[in-house]
Amino acid sequence: MKTLKRFLIYGVIGLVLEVIYTGLASLFKGDLSMQGFTFLVMIPIYGLSVFLEPLHVHLRPYRWWIRGLIYLVTIWVIEYSGGIVLAGFLGHCPWHYSDPLNVNGYITLRMAPEWFFAGLGFEVLHDFLETLPFEI
Repeated sequence: MKTLKRFLIYGVIGLVLEVIYTGLASLFKGDLSMQGFTFLVMIPIYGLSVFLEPLHVHLRPYRWWIRGLIYLVTIWVIEYSGGIVLAGFLGHCPWHYSDPLNVNGYITLRMAPEWFFAGLGFEVLHDFLETLPFEI
């Protein structure tokens, strides 16, 4: 039950952060409405972060930048694989990167800083969930 709860927590938090991120990105492009967006299918993709908890525990002794690089690569593998799986099931991938740094439209090297820090942010969230006086 703990895994399912955390799966949902990570999924919803990822969804909310993506809407905030895309809303701010639209503001920086001059859209004062700050319209943010995501896809509901992202809940299970972000929810998969629950399976990164053991990785976090294992990486804890390493320097922050090494952990960040490992999280970055891990997130790219999940994003790329998820894109392929969704394209197979849906006939297309809900996201498609088109900038010059994209890899088959499934990932983009442009997002490296965001995913690097998202991985480190995940550590903070995981540690917070571990300190709660009740089990989540």
